[in-house]
Amino acid sequence: MFLGYLTSILLVSVYSAHAVGAAPAPDSRACSPPDGEAGAAFALTNAPDDNQVIAFSRSATGKLTQTGAYSTGGRGIGVDFDTQGGLQLSPDHKFLYAVSPADDKISVFAVDGSCLERVQVIYAGDQPLAVALKEDGSLAYVLDGSVASTGIFGFHVNSRTGRLTAINNATIPISTPIGVPGAVLFSPDGKSIAVTSKVGSLIDVFSIDDTGLATGPVSTIVSSGLRPFGAVYRDDGTLFVVESGLPVLTNTAVSTYRLDNATSTYLSALTRSEKNQQTDGCWIVLGGEDDEFAFTANFVSGTVSSYAVAVNGTVSLIDGEAAFTGEGSEPVDLAVTPDKAFLYNLLRGDGAIVGWKIEENGTLSSVGTFGAGQSLPKANGASGLAVF
Repeated sequence: MFLGYLTSILLVSVYSAHAVGAAPAPDSRACSPPDGEAGAAFALTNAPDDNQVIAFSRSATGKLTQTGAYSTGGRGIGVDFDTQGGLQLSPDHKFLYAVSPADDKISVFAVDGSCLERVQVIYAGDQPLAVALKEDGSLAYVLDGSVASTGIFGFHVNSRTGRLTAINNATIPISTPIGVPGAVLFSPDGKSIAVTSKVGSLIDVFSIDDTGLATGPVSTIVSSGLRPFGAVYRDDGTLFVVESGLPVLTNTAVSTYRLDNATSTYLSALTRSEKNQQTDGCWIVLGGEDDEFAFTANFVSGTVSSYAVAVNGTVSLIDGEAAFTGEGSEPVDLAVTPDKAFLYNLLRGDGAIVGWKIEENGTLSSVGTFGAGQSLPKANGASGLAVF
């Protein structure tokens, strides 16, 4: 995954367009969600010529059917983002946010089931790679990952239209310019933002003031394990981080941290590097009715690992190979449905999405593989997955 990041830097250095402002013409094709649709899934092609969101209708049994392809109005980089969160749904599922790092844009779509309408394309800093949204939907922060400008770029969000307005139109640096960041996310109370950095194995925390502006980083801790990548918060302020563990093989692990409730800016370790014997774990989500499970996608191993989550925020391994996605499948982004009943994984190598039902004991029951041979590129950089 690190090689993909370096390649992306070289590609993005060619582009310098700072497109802003006016909403482009929406996709002209009329769309109505299929009858019986229970939800939707969206994946990002990350194609250098025309970055697209591929839309899927989701049935009540978890099966996906491709329904459309929507241009972001920007360009991808054709190699992995090397981040978690390149495609994000608003908390109310009314809007979808997609990054186009090759020309420094983020696109906003209005969501009607599995149908999309593009409403804005706007400059989002140098090489935007991931998006974080505040739980109330009022703020968005983009993770910029170029060597020239590595940090976070903030927006106010219009609750009615989903459109973005830059807070100060500047990237706020993380603690190191060579951090190779992996994730950006708001704390549950919306008072801080955490950013993981794979190089240096650091986690930065920024504070958010009443205007929405981030300052800091206020605190920086050394990760419990090598190369912290994807991350997710539980509602009580427990932070779950997957560590890729590279360059050591079979060294992927999950660590957890408690966010200080008084300040919302300081993290203390709970679980330190619970290993799963897999290689290059990069993405993590919580699942199960009460978030009692955590799942990681392990890029090199081609597996998904499962963990039990205790009430106190500690984790223990259930199964390092809870699911095998296949040789050369290259599992990347993970996403769960809002009820935490279904888990989906974007397979970069296969150009497809695989899905499972999360059983009561944390085991995964396959509901199928979807989209192969259709619009998602095979082994060519697809990055970003969001479902509801």
